Amino acid sequence: MDMRALLLAAGFGTRLRPLTDTVPKCLVPIGDRPLLDLWLDLLFTSGIERVLVNTHHHAETVCRHLAASRWSSRIDWVHEPALLGTGGTVLANRSFFGDRPFLVAHADNLTDFDVANLIARHAARPSGVEITMLAFHTDRPQHSGILELAPDDRVIAFHEKVADPPGTLANGAAYVFEPAVVDAIAAMGKPTVDLSTEIIPSFLGRILAVRHHGYHRDIGTPESLQRARDDVAAGAVFPSMNVTADRRRSSSLLATDALP
Repeated sequence: MDMRALLLAAGFGTRLRPLTDTVPKCLVPIGDRPLLDLWLDLLFTSGIERVLVNTHHHAETVCRHLAASRWSSRIDWVHEPALLGTGGTVLANRSFFGDRPFLVAHADNLTDFDVANLIARHAARPSGVEITMLAFHTDRPQHSGILELAPDDRVIAFHEKVADPPGTLANGAAYVFEPAVVDAIAAMGKPTVDLSTEIIPSFLGRILAVRHHGYHRDIGTPESLQRARDDVAAGAVFPSMNVTADRRRSSSLLATDALP
């Protein structure tokens, strides 16, 4: 598989304070592992060629962690002195992707989605589709971007965190983008762009939704983080999770951080 990926990992994690006052959100531990490690394993074991991670909050901690990863030779990272928004980060790093499709994912979800299947579905997408989006059924629809689909699974309506959503099928915040998406971001003529509120609505009818029937949870609040930790402990996701030498090295980088 000749594809690169961007992991969006620069956020402050304000809803998880005080934990994220000392720990980057992407390194919050789930079971015995930082969330970012689970993402790197998922992507690289699925055949992704290289991964770019953007940094901002506690950037030095994230960079040390990436340098110690067993995947370090295949990871690049870029610092954002000022946050660019999810779409702005894509635009600022367009040279990393080249003129070919690429994967973008928010690194603040715990998921076991089939990366290779998402890419394969994109390769076989209907004519005119520029984005293939992971979709899942959420138990918190008011806190998600809810999708409405045509019979061929194209996204025809998108409701971002509305009080009365029309369903539970949600944007999983993992995408395969065609280069045309980067061109659309560039055409906006500004450095800071949000994918959910500014780009996705402009591509309605040109987005294919691929349903994920496994595990997918945003860990952005203390309650959802605890649910994710409980699910891992119960074996509902990543049941074979064990401590390895690489994971112990990862844990040592966080040894001075106050974790709950």
